[in-house]
Amino acid sequence: MKEDTRSHPFRDSHQDARAAEAVPDTPQTRAPAYRLSFLDTDFLMREELRPVRLQLELLKPQMVLDERGVKSTVVLMGSARIPEPGQTGKAEGLAQWYEEARKLARLVTERSLKTYGREDVVVTGGGPGIMEAGNRGAHEAGGHSIGLNIVLPHEQAPNSYVTPDLCFNFHYFAIRKMHFLMRAKAICIFPGGFGTLDEMFESLTLIQTRRMKRVPFILFGRAFWEKIVNWQALVEAGTIAAEDLDLLSFVETAEEAMAIIDGWDYSCD
Repeated sequence: MKEDTRSHPFRDSHQDARAAEAVPDTPQTRAPAYRLSFLDTDFLMREELRPVRLQLELLKPQMVLDERGVKSTVVLMGSARIPEPGQTGKAEGLAQWYEEARKLARLVTERSLKTYGREDVVVTGGGPGIMEAGNRGAHEAGGHSIGLNIVLPHEQAPNSYVTPDLCFNFHYFAIRKMHFLMRAKAICIFPGGFGTLDEMFESLTLIQTRRMKRVPFILFGRAFWEKIVNWQALVEAGTIAAEDLDLLSFVETAEEAMAIIDGWDYSCD
């Protein structure tokens, strides 16, 4: 985050942070109570400060993306377990989708470059599998891409294709989900597990309930999705309306997805 260099009559936080480090070492200056509140990690992590942490986690990526001029994104979601074709993995039978995600990201980014990387920027969860494929395709096209990582109990690191200064890390799943959708121009869902299903249905619910503007909602691999979700059964049970199924588009290739995005009338809600 760049330092605020606007002219104002007061000393700024950077100046006082440096001054606080230069004070004499005494029992008083070593006491936790003496620390500047915004430099006191123990204080910021207190239970009572959760609202502040939520706000900070919302603001930091928002401000960085605003500074980079990012206006719209294309979201790629899918399993972290799907490997690159030719590699072994738990979901190697789905490896074809790695290549389609990679291709889609490349096509999207080639177009994004025409806007100097301000529009249609690829955003993924920043991890392996389909997420890696998305960031990789953007990197191969010569553009930048966003990674929205999340701290998990087991070790996870960002994939090496995320643009470093657009690689974020989250504590709160809810705020991470907001950032997936706040600039979304299209949502592309590849085969995945619990995490993918969670993000898919939450996004779909926001669109269905008109809490979010309708955008292309594209599912890759009709056979996969119709096997794990009986969409028609939801209609027959009366838990969704028949027209709710029109919110979904099924595709098999990156080119089909691009055709849907290109043909979308974004002036209509």
